Amino acid sequence: MADHDSDPERLSADDAHILGLESAAVTGHTLKLVVLEPSARALDIDSLRAIVAERLPQQPRATQRIDTSGEYPRWVEDTEFDIAHHVRQFPDGCANRADLWRAVSSLMSEHLDRAYPLWTFDVLGPLDNGRTAIAVRMHHAMCDGIAGVRFVDTVLFDPHDAPAAKGGVHPDREPVSRAAEARRLPAAVWRELGHLGSRSPFDRPITVARELAFTVVPLAEMKAIGSSRPQHATVNDVLLTAISGGLRKWLDRHGESRQRLRVQIPVSLHHADEGANLLGNRDSFLNLDLPLGISDPLERLDLISAQTRERKQLDDADELYNLFHALGTVKSIGAVAHRLAGSSREWGVSISNVPGPALPRSVAGRRLIHLFSSSEPAAHHALRIAAISFDGNIGIGLCTDPNALSHIDRMADAIHEAHVEVREAAGVSP
Repeated sequence: MADHDSDPERLSADDAHILGLESAAVTGHTLKLVVLEPSARALDIDSLRAIVAERLPQQPRATQRIDTSGEYPRWVEDTEFDIAHHVRQFPDGCANRADLWRAVSSLMSEHLDRAYPLWTFDVLGPLDNGRTAIAVRMHHAMCDGIAGVRFVDTVLFDPHDAPAAKGGVHPDREPVSRAAEARRLPAAVWRELGHLGSRSPFDRPITVARELAFTVVPLAEMKAIGSSRPQHATVNDVLLTAISGGLRKWLDRHGESRQRLRVQIPVSLHHADEGANLLGNRDSFLNLDLPLGISDPLERLDLISAQTRERKQLDDADELYNLFHALGTVKSIGAVAHRLAGSSREWGVSISNVPGPALPRSVAGRRLIHLFSSSEPAAHHALRIAAISFDGNIGIGLCTDPNALSHIDRMADAIHEAHVEVREAAGVSP
């Protein structure tokens, strides 16, 4: 059997694994919601198609589909590629925020057709406030969070001089010997995977139905909150604190109070200096305990910050990535390892945070005012939370199956309320 090195069009082990997770209830794609400034003119769909088509050569996977007819899945050129299939006007009108959220929820519930390249841009609106939105869907087998931002930045956003989104790993890090790695691995596995707990409140079956909700938090406030602590907390620590406060509120209101909730934090291992055209997946994870039983938001922040600081110093994400790739060489063992890592007894909610563009962006000359990200839930993990930074804000997207969890908009409101509580406790001005 040919491997990825001898056949560059073969899906990598990571990408093929993600493709294999797709089912009747799992669509396999992510969504970015791009919200543009108000305009008196509707966004011209033909002009947008022409703009996007001109940029596609910079992203080779954009015109390739996945062929699963052979021994292993491969990328093949779509010889009948039609830009109109990928850049579309959403057929139903969107007058307001509720309409917009319903529209992106319906898009999130639809499988991408494998007969075509696995991405679409759907134009929604104009809304009654003059804004227009674009829902970007990309199959996770094509790109992870960092690579997805690079894809959108290259293909959809107007040309700019700002650098592409960076990953979480720097290539000049000190190398670790095999012996040292072998000594560290058992401890990393115990920290991340040795904590089977009680049933998560989000351990519920899911269907393909999706419901999305969003909220925005100013990045400057989060940085100021982190800087106010005796041991500096990162923006991600502050984000996790706000989310933990929101989950605490939501669970309390539903009679499911908990002392802690174990969550999984995806970690991108893409190198900071990679080219913008390098897609695919290179993800690992960390599992953390959110101290929901702690009412003091600053105490929660310090506890979360201490956990993330330890995990980063110990390079747990890298250790686990190497472990799962080693186990993956033996198919049966690799499958068991993935089932363990994905168990609802190990963690309840996945919370990702991807760095988006730090500077303003535009589409067809119209400035972006908001950028959100959304990832779908999984079997026995009925809630997924995804955050993305953009031009001074962090957009937070929540995704669930409404048959499993209802009124997800109230959870988004609770997270925003919890952020305000952390900000006020830290004495940070809005």
